[in-house]
Amino acid sequence: MKIQNAPQSGYPGLSLRQLERSDLPLWYAYLRKPDVVRHTSWNLQSENDLLPMFDGFDSELPSSTRRLAIVNDIAGDLIGTIGFHTVSDVNRTAEIAYDLAPEYWGKGIASAVCSAVTEWSFSAFGFIRVQATVLETNSGSARVLQKCRYRHEGLLRSYRMIRGAPGNFQLYARLSDD
Repeated sequence: MKIQNAPQSGYPGLSLRQLERSDLPLWYAYLRKPDVVRHTSWNLQSENDLLPMFDGFDSELPSSTRRLAIVNDIAGDLIGTIGFHTVSDVNRTAEIAYDLAPEYWGKGIASAVCSAVTEWSFSAFGFIRVQATVLETNSGSARVLQKCRYRHEGLLRSYRMIRGAPGNFQLYARLSDD
């Protein structure tokens, strides 16, 4: 689903906008780095593996995926993305996911943007629950969610395949009235 009015990023010098196909080369450039995907379920072989996601972004269905570009305002470059998948219009829930180019790690960007987008999603989309699943080895992402007031709800054993092997994921969630 296209996002016409993105929220403020919550971080100085960064803005959010709809992720576009023209962002594909920069997005893939950092997603192909082993350190970026090591603790995720990404399994990309080429830029083309990301193309099907854009069909979801273009869909008008209320259950379609939504993704924003995180943009460096000075250079105008994409430095990360954040958005929602597994959206349930009936249950008013979604799963949040984000990624960031490694040169921007450790600066509080992911926490600021995750917090801003989560808060915005409750009013913009009427979600009552936003959840996140984090590969159990991804302590950085777990810290981001904890800073954003997501609560740890448990371990999902063998929840998703990680490059051919089942992986355990931690489940976090935040409710609109938390």
